[in-house]
Amino acid sequence: MELDDTQKQKVGEWIEEGIKLSEIQRMLESEFGIRMTYMEVRFLIDDLKLMPKDPESEKPEEKDAGKEAEPESPSTEEPASEMMADPIGSGNVSITVDKITQPGSVVSGKVTFSDGNKSGWYLDQFGRLGLSPEVEGYKPSNEDLQEFQVQLQEQLKKSGF
Repeated sequence: MELDDTQKQKVGEWIEEGIKLSEIQRMLESEFGIRMTYMEVRFLIDDLKLMPKDPESEKPEEKDAGKEAEPESPSTEEPASEMMADPIGSGNVSITVDKITQPGSVVSGKVTFSDGNKSGWYLDQFGRLGLSPEVEGYKPSNEDLQEFQVQLQEQLKKSGF
């Protein structure tokens, strides 16, 4: 969906104000009647060459002031057959990318949501994202879905997709 110049400018202002993407998603619908998925909002921000503000980098002193910062080391428990996603967001959702892609998919993998439920995921040749939960009828929370989409986008960038 194409935005006009006024709408693009407003999105830029929201980013400068430090508004989160999920809130921008809601504001686009409420103010402009434009309904977008979280992933589409991420792509929009990327297309507009905007950079969301990272609240952690703006206020590093708010981290545990009494503790010294420990350097993070890469996980040594990564399975050889799958790539694990780096923790992004709250760390409650984790994804893996299959080494051998499911038939009919461009890329596929597994996701574990914050409540412990697991699901397969896939991205087809038309760019449609699909989930196939282990528990029939399971639907993850909106927060988990948003975190999953963020992690997936980051992992796919690392993988060259």
